Order: sequence, then C-alpha cells, then structure tokens
Amino acid sequence: MRLRSAHLFAVMALMLSVFGASSMFSQSRRAPLPTRQNDNPISQPAPAPQNTPPETEESEVIAVSTRLVTIPVRVLDRNGRFVAGIKPESFKVFEENVEQRIEHFSTAAQPFTVALVLDMSFSAKFKAEQIQAAAISFINQLRPEDRVLVVSFAEDVHIHCPPTNDRKEIYRAIRATRIETGTSLYDAVDSTMNSLLRGIEGRKAIVLFTDGVDTSSRVSNDFANLRDALELDALIYPIHYDTFAEVQAMKNSSATISTEQGRPRTPPIAPSGTIPFPIPIPVVGTPSDRGTTREEYDHGERYLYDLAARTGGTLFRADTLGNLDRAFSRIASELREYYSLAYYPSEEATAGKPRRIRVRVDRPNVAVRARASYTVADAKERE
Repeated sequence: MRLRSAHLFAVMALMLSVFGASSMFSQSRRAPLPTRQNDNPISQPAPAPQNTPPETEESEVIAVSTRLVTIPVRVLDRNGRFVAGIKPESFKVFEENVEQRIEHFSTAAQPFTVALVLDMSFSAKFKAEQIQAAAISFINQLRPEDRVLVVSFAEDVHIHCPPTNDRKEIYRAIRATRIETGTSLYDAVDSTMNSLLRGIEGRKAIVLFTDGVDTSSRVSNDFANLRDALELDALIYPIHYDTFAEVQAMKNSSATISTEQGRPRTPPIAPSGTIPFPIPIPVVGTPSDRGTTREEYDHGERYLYDLAARTGGTLFRADTLGNLDRAFSRIASELREYYSLAYYPSEEATAGKPRRIRVRVDRPNVAVRARASYTVADAKERE
C-alpha cells in the first residue's frame, strides 16, 4: 500500500512537470519571429517604428519596407569649380515634385569604393602599357582609404582584384590586364553593377574606359545596363575614346588581304618539282563586321552618355594620351567633391517605375548636379 501511494505521487508529479513545460512552450510560440526585409539596390531598409502597440495573438507581423534613398550631389560655380562648405539646411530634395525630409547629410570626406573597368579589346588607339600607366596614375590620386576593384574585358570579363586599398595589390591587378580580341562591354558593365558593387555599402563609383561598342556580349545588353543603372546607388564615369578610324583601316586591310589570298593564281614550282606549301599571313585583332559601322559607334557614345546621366556621373573624352591622363585626373578630383543626401520617400515607390528627383540649393549662381531619377528593383526579378 505504501509502495502504491508512492508510485501514484510520482505519476502526478510527472504530469504536472509535462503540463508546465507545455504551457511554457505555448507561450513561447506566441512571441513574433523577426521578419527579414527584401534587399533593395538603391537603398537600405528603415528600422521598424518603436512606438507600435503590443502585438496580440490575432495580429500579424508586418514587415516595414520604407527605403532610404541616397543621392550624391555636386554643387559648382560658374567656372565649374566645386562649392564647398554648404550647410544641410541649404539643400532641398523633391521626389515627384513633393519635398522630402532630408534625414542624413555628409560631406565628401567619406571614402569611395571605385570599380576600375578597362576595355582591353584590340585597338590601335592606345597600347596596353599606356592604359596601365594612366590607370596607375589615377589610383595614385585617390585617397588612401578609397578602395579599388579592377576589372578588364575583351571577349571575356576578368576580375583582377576585389575591393582593396592595398596599393601594391591594385598595381599588380592593373598590370595583369592584357589586350585581347572581342568586346563584351555590356557583360562587363552588368557584372560590375550587379555582382561586384550592388552588395557594397557606402559611396561607390564606376570608372569605365571604353569606345562604347559591344561585339561579343552573351549575357546582357545595353537596355538592361541602362535599366540597372537607375537602380544602382553608384556614380558612373565613362572615359570614351573613338576607334572608328582605326577599325576601318583594319577592316579595309583585312578585306585587301582576303581578296589577294582568294585570287586564282599558278603557284611557283620549286626546284625539286614540288609545289611549296603556302605561308599564311596572320591578321592579329582584325574585327568582324559587327561593331564597325558609324551607326554602332554613335550608339555606343549615346549609351555611355546615358550611363553617366542616369547616375549623376560625367562622360569624358580621351582621344589622345594627354586627354586620357586629364580625364582620370578630373574623375579623381570629382570623387573628392560630393555632398551626400539621404531621405525616406514620403510615398512608397512602385517596383520598376522610375521616380523623378530634383535637388535644389539656396545659393545664387551655382549649378547642382545629381541624378534625375531612380528605380526600385523588383525583388522577384532579382531572385
């Protein structure tokens, strides 16, 4: 009898223990799990409001999707010189003609991450050593804390180094670039924007050295590049050089050689009575018909202008080695001359639809240069 009572007491204690654990588990399930917000290439998610009422069992967890839009801004005087020392209260930002509240303001002291993208397709305009020397000179004009990643492209896209401020590593990467055939410009721009820069926080810029003509891209195109430029919070600085005359000369030379090789002629007879094997004439870097017309070159220049205009950058032209050095020097200078404004839009933007923005400053006789619009990416398209 005593044994049976002890056994009954043990069973009751076990039931109470299980009931208590079940009650604790039930309470823990009522606590809402943290939600994960979708990434956006032009902005960063805002923190959830702190004054929300306590959640009840019937309420749903709501994800906050307000986005922070960041705009790099240059203010220039009549001589094109940067105007420094402007206070935050002097700026106004409008989105779709509605004034926005500026939440964050900073000067140009913050470092940049710069993607140096070099077109190394065959061209008589610049030699590889000249391109590399000009690029290294550009790196030397950046601030020590600025990071650089180096990309080159011809038919294939090569990533020579990830973002780093190690100057020796950057020099090594630049000197590793090589002249090759083909020009996958659109693929290179796509990789730089979407694979290399999109996940990097802070100030970003792309310095793109090219003639603007694509001959061999297989993944992307010009329309996709220009669309993605609106979604990217980075400045794009194209350095354009025109290789039309050189390409026409190579094309005509190739046609002449092909015609001469195609003519029927009686081969000379060697002293031994045998016909000698014809010696082929190599034609290095001869372009195909694609990418050789004046229309394609004009289209390439418009494409580069649009990349710059959509991001707030500047298109530079460099048809001589001296102009190339000056273009790199101007870009290095401009990267030190930016204000940065950021705001949470008062209206939620529709994915894929451009939003017009204007920046004004209450200073007389100055020009404000900033991007004119942005687009919120569709998260489903990015998956």
